[in-house]
Amino acid sequence: MKTLYDKLWEEHHVTQLDSGESLLYIDRHYLHEVTSPQAFEGLAKKNLKPWRLGANIATPDHNVPTTRGNDFNSNQIKDEISKIQVVELDKNCNAFGIKQFDIKSSKQGIVHVIGPELGYTLPGMTIVCGDSHTSTHGALGCLAMGIGTSEVEHVLATQCLKVSKLKNMLVRFEGTPVENVSSKDIVLYFIGLIGTAGGTGYAIEFSGSYIKDISVESRMTICNMAIEAGAKVGLIAPDKTTINYVKEKSFLDKKTLEKAENYWLNLNTDDGAKFDNEVVIDVSKIKPQVTWGTSPEMVVNYDDEIPTVLSANDDNKRNIELARNYMGIQNESKLSDLTFDKVFIGSCTNSRIEDLRQAAKVVKGKTIADNIIEAIVVPGSGMVKEQAEMEGLDEVFKEAGFIWRDPGCSMCLGMNPDQLKPYERCASTSNRNFEGRQGYLGRTHLMSPLMAAYTAINGTVGEPS
Repeated sequence: MKTLYDKLWEEHHVTQLDSGESLLYIDRHYLHEVTSPQAFEGLAKKNLKPWRLGANIATPDHNVPTTRGNDFNSNQIKDEISKIQVVELDKNCNAFGIKQFDIKSSKQGIVHVIGPELGYTLPGMTIVCGDSHTSTHGALGCLAMGIGTSEVEHVLATQCLKVSKLKNMLVRFEGTPVENVSSKDIVLYFIGLIGTAGGTGYAIEFSGSYIKDISVESRMTICNMAIEAGAKVGLIAPDKTTINYVKEKSFLDKKTLEKAENYWLNLNTDDGAKFDNEVVIDVSKIKPQVTWGTSPEMVVNYDDEIPTVLSANDDNKRNIELARNYMGIQNESKLSDLTFDKVFIGSCTNSRIEDLRQAAKVVKGKTIADNIIEAIVVPGSGMVKEQAEMEGLDEVFKEAGFIWRDPGCSMCLGMNPDQLKPYERCASTSNRNFEGRQGYLGRTHLMSPLMAAYTAINGTVGEPS
């Protein structure tokens, strides 16, 4: 009896090494501009070429400005380091013959958004990228994980990765959520429950009646944030929902898809397979979740009291004190007592068309609060942007006072012009709220697109209605 992770591991296992690690064959390798320059440089110095050229797909996302327009090119990036990384990706992809959706491509976008939507992510694959949130692709039944720059070079050269096998954790989300609760709320609740180290050393398989009922896009949000629970891998067994998604996006011919479908639908955990750890969560009891501190595990119900030093146990007192000080929380007892400055809807967690539709529904016919200095919506890809504009979502946002941007990682991290100024407070749909993540001394509160939209309208975290 085997788990889904065990099956994917065994199918891609090449050999056991003397160190106890294994060589795993990699089916798909995604590349972006931040972690690839040194890897390509290493190949060139050793006079090596990619082992399987067609396995590699590249796009710039972390450093790209999101106010580009149609005539923009990578040489126009103002920040010198950002420009070098994007230009080097262009040069390396051209030199080695790697397919890239460059900064001028209509299909450019965040690597974890374009991979599935362009049909390059398929069930049963092993997938790596020099980015921790590669776990996103596990939503389609893949063994997907982030790797470091030296490993990027190794995969380019050998199509294999040296890795140790993980333990298995099963997380079952059962029940039906109440209104205004989304997959982002549910995964934040899970992280708050087990902590950011709770999944360390595990591959987490998500299952349960809730998972069966949600879209692939919602599943991606959950697998994306498995890394924030400490896991290396998050994955969901393929089902009819997965197959329908793949058929819609795939460039494979009908005959190949039909043959693959039977294999994909058998990629599941056997009845009676043993997990090293199991967690069961009733999603019907979850309210919208918002982080208050400087770690994704510092999360509460949107209407709960913010933790205090007095309410904490001895082990947590110092962490809570430091987080409250950094976040500028003094006498405020609830999130609704805090006034926000900026709102960011985007990132590889929540920038897909489903996310934008949810947020647009909230803001339609309304106007952002006077205290909101800036509210931006950043589609995850050129294709998401095009679809949203076809549906008129861009106009809904702009009429409400939001700024409509071009695709990129944007304010998820401070590697491009979209950054918080010191002490600005931001409602963000991204995945991390670490100190300085969105800009020096910036204060980040993670939440769903729906709650970010409400915050933009209310000026603070309010009652969703």
